[in-house]
Amino acid sequence: MKLNSVEMRKTSIQLLKYGVIGVMNTLITLVSFYLLNTWAGVSYGIANIVGYVLGVVNSFLWNRSWVFKTHNNFGREALLFACGFFACWILQGVVSLVLLEGLGWKSLSCDIIPFLPMENAGQNIVMVIAMAVYTIGNYIYNRMITFRERQGCDEA
Repeated sequence: MKLNSVEMRKTSIQLLKYGVIGVMNTLITLVSFYLLNTWAGVSYGIANIVGYVLGVVNSFLWNRSWVFKTHNNFGREALLFACGFFACWILQGVVSLVLLEGLGWKSLSCDIIPFLPMENAGQNIVMVIAMAVYTIGNYIYNRMITFRERQGCDEA
């Protein structure tokens, strides 16, 4: 599939908007977790789940209305979005497991990035790679499946 310049521009703008929403989701998740865990004394697990749920709901609403601008069946899109989230979350976990355990990146030394000393360098690098895989996979899934432009009786 060859993209023309109009389609390339549309895709570039969508990706930029998708990134903005991703940053916003991350902030919502982190702030929610912090407020619930630190201020309200809610357990780590519950605060983490609530933070993620708020981030995913925010993501769905903004992606539907601003990034992909669809008017398809709300419930169908919400279900597809949730399925995509879980599928990409599992993909992220698999990538992490393969890199950390399969390829042994867990034991990368902290001097792998000379200007940025850190503990657990391999784990930090794997997290960035796995997050990138999740983000790209989730964008493609949502563009091709969740928020695909539908025609005819598929819109109901």
